[in-house]
Amino acid sequence: MDRGVVLTEPGRFAVEELELGEPGADEVLVRIQASGVCHTDLHVVETGWAHRFPVVLGHEGAGVVEAVGPGVEHVGPGDRVVLGWRSPCGRCAWCERGAAHLCRTPVTAKTRPRLKDGTPASGVLRLGTLATRMFAHAGAAVPLDEAVPPEQGCLIGCAVATGVCSVLKTAQVWEGARVGVIGCGAVGLAVIQGARIAGAAEVYAIDVDERKLETAKRFGATHTGEGSRLDFVFDVVARPETMAQAFAMLGHAGTIVHVGLAQPGTAASFDLEQLFDRRTRIVVSHGGDHVPAEDFPRLAGFARDGRLDLGAMVTKRIGLDDVPQAFEEMKRGEVIRSVVTL
Repeated sequence: MDRGVVLTEPGRFAVEELELGEPGADEVLVRIQASGVCHTDLHVVETGWAHRFPVVLGHEGAGVVEAVGPGVEHVGPGDRVVLGWRSPCGRCAWCERGAAHLCRTPVTAKTRPRLKDGTPASGVLRLGTLATRMFAHAGAAVPLDEAVPPEQGCLIGCAVATGVCSVLKTAQVWEGARVGVIGCGAVGLAVIQGARIAGAAEVYAIDVDERKLETAKRFGATHTGEGSRLDFVFDVVARPETMAQAFAMLGHAGTIVHVGLAQPGTAASFDLEQLFDRRTRIVVSHGGDHVPAEDFPRLAGFARDGRLDLGAMVTKRIGLDDVPQAFEEMKRGEVIRSVVTL
């Protein structure tokens, strides 16, 4: 019998038995090998975040394809894959005009796992990777480089793609730029690595936790604490005070990159005269604007070539039953990433 971490209402989740059948057209059945415990999953636990209950947690997963439905050709049984939660549909207005990173209707599998009583379960961000097996739309299954182990490769599916691509795609940080990063959890550390890959001259790590600042230096931060007259500041926390802090650190024609997932009802304000005079730009990074089929292989290549350190981001390997503890350790800032391995 398959198992997964199932949220039945905000704040209430447990490991439940799941029943899975066969994948439908354009779908794959994936045996999960590794799934990261992400802060977005905690956000879903705390708020529900527009998900239909019951919902299987997890959206940062890697595994092996066990079966494919009709119409699936790019992967087959035995292939190793990373799952992409924002794989574009290819049909909407944004996709058709070549802006797949703006797709509002990412692909999702129609076939769903069921609880023991027959109730179908949705999945966080159209996936649900904190489970032994899961269904995904074939478009969300991206082949994983054989050189990247699954407990590292799964991080490409969310934290790494969000952080690194926020730098390389959303902000387009140039060589020699001066960069600030507010919030040095898993995504913030990926931003720091992305800034290093982009050739930033200075990278300022900002966090209230001194332990995270020491870690940030190991991943490429050149300074800790606030900088001034910076070219880019990445707000990975997304609170009114951190947005204000980001604005204060920018120089002329600087860019605030809004990366973090804000709490419902959160608002930030800016002095519009200063915004105008300083020619400040504010851009929103939605998962780093990554397109899984394009960006996952590129990120895996960075890891294979030693430019991106995935191994150091894995703090602990745990089981499904350890997910509640992993959330608590995340809130206390004790881990970069706990990864469920199966």
